[in-house]
Amino acid sequence: MRVLRAAGHFAVPEGEPNQYREHLRASDLSVGTYCIPVGGKDGQHPHGEDEVYVVVRGRARLVSSSVDVEIGPGSVVYVPAAEEHQFVDVSEDLSIVVVFGPAERTRG
Repeated sequence: MRVLRAAGHFAVPEGEPNQYREHLRASDLSVGTYCIPVGGKDGQHPHGEDEVYVVVRGRARLVSSSVDVEIGPGSVVYVPAAEEHQFVDVSEDLSIVVVFGPAERTRG
């Protein structure tokens, strides 16, 4: 068993850029936190792995080829592997738990 302790990793310090931190990695999944400050730009590219986002705090829109949806605390979103997607219009500092299956960057 591994214990995920992410306290203190759910915010971006004032004036800092986006931050992604991986907290747990196993062969079949990885878990991290992704934070984007108000007005920040999401520069990620499609991943080879499926992703689940759980919004802990903040507000924004998630735009992909299949959805354009407002997200906020409690939102849970599934993004299939290789689907382009971006968080846009970040109106409140966004803090998200990200789960990759299998682990991020294992499919190329």
